[in-house]
Formats: sequence, C-alpha cells, structure tokens
Amino acid sequence: MRKLLLLAALVASATYTQALNTVEQQWVSAVSKKYGTRAGKRVETWRSNLAQYQNLSETAKLRAVNDFFNQLNFVDDIRLWGKKDYWATPLEFLGANGGDCEDFTIAKYFSLLELGVSDTKLRLVYVKALELNQFHMVLAYYSKPSAEPVLLDNLNKTIQPASKRRDLLPVYSFNGKNLWLMKERGSGKLAGKSSRLSLWNDLRSRESSLKLNTPVINLDE
Repeated sequence: MRKLLLLAALVASATYTQALNTVEQQWVSAVSKKYGTRAGKRVETWRSNLAQYQNLSETAKLRAVNDFFNQLNFVDDIRLWGKKDYWATPLEFLGANGGDCEDFTIAKYFSLLELGVSDTKLRLVYVKALELNQFHMVLAYYSKPSAEPVLLDNLNKTIQPASKRRDLLPVYSFNGKNLWLMKERGSGKLAGKSSRLSLWNDLRSRESSLKLNTPVINLDE
C-alpha cells in the first residue's frame, strides 16, 4: 500500500513538473544527478504536494506532511552515510529514499515551515524511546504556547498528544532559534540558542549551499 501511494503521488506530480520554478528545477536536477531519476521524481512529488497543501488548515498540514514522509525507508546512518550520526537535509533524505529518525523529523520540520507554520509552534525533540531503549527524535507542534504539543513520529505514525506517548522520555528540544532542556514532559527550560548544536549547524550549512552527499547504498535498487 505504501508503494502504491507513493507511485500514485509520482504520477500525479508529472503534470506539476512544468510548473516548477527555477530554484525547484535546480533541486530536481541536482538530486537526479546525484541519486538518479527516481530520486528527482520524489523531489518533484514533494514540491507538488506542498503546493497542494498550502490552503489546508494547520492540523491538516501536519497530517499530510507526516503521512508523506513516513512513506520513506528507515535506514541507520552508519549503513546509509557511513557515519555514526548524520542529519540529512530534506533533499538528501528524498534523494537517498531513506534515513533515520532525525531525517524524518527534519524533513517534516522544514516542510511545515514552508507551509507557513510558525517556527515558534515547532520543536525538534530528542527523546529516549523507552521500549526500544534507544534515543530517538520526533517533531512537536504547539497550537499555542500553553497548549499540550502533538507529536509527529516515524515509529508511531499516528499524530498523538505528548501525554499519550508515555513510551518517550524527552531530553532536549530545539527549533530554528532556541534550545530547551527537558528533564520532564512539558515546555522545558531555555538553555540558549540552537546554534549550540554542531549537527544542526552542519545541516543548515549544507541546506543553504545545496551540497548533496552521495549515500553509501542506493535504496532505489
């Protein structure tokens, strides 16, 4: 079913290709050159879908973006990138056709920003997945500062309030500006700027320069 949904989206995006702006065409060309034609089609589908999501409510945008990226493959960094920890840009994630939890979360974050969701409503949350006994990342959305956040996740693919995810223990969270320590479930304690995170700085540098790294394996094969 997942492959059929992705295939349908790829077919639907064909008519959108001519409408891509110059920057988007450059993205498609760069990804196609690095990762192959099918990878370029995934980028076209992403751009087409975002255009279709523009007029949705914020709640519907969350569901649409969460469902779209959760179709991609989960692959450990060491297998895909040859590194223990690597935060991929959305173009790298789509190009490689997979990534780990950080890559799912980052792609959803940047897509929602582009759809007009305020950065103040979003946080990338580093958590301990208690049942798996490993660290994990999810995206939190706050409808207002005092609201309980809902979580977008690639493990549990249904968007749920944070209080329903007793399997996750928050450690820290951040957005484009700030960093919070989260010793308990809640908004956390402000700990400075997100620029303190070296992996985040490296990601933003690659995202702004459109530098595309080639993965060790090709998941389209």
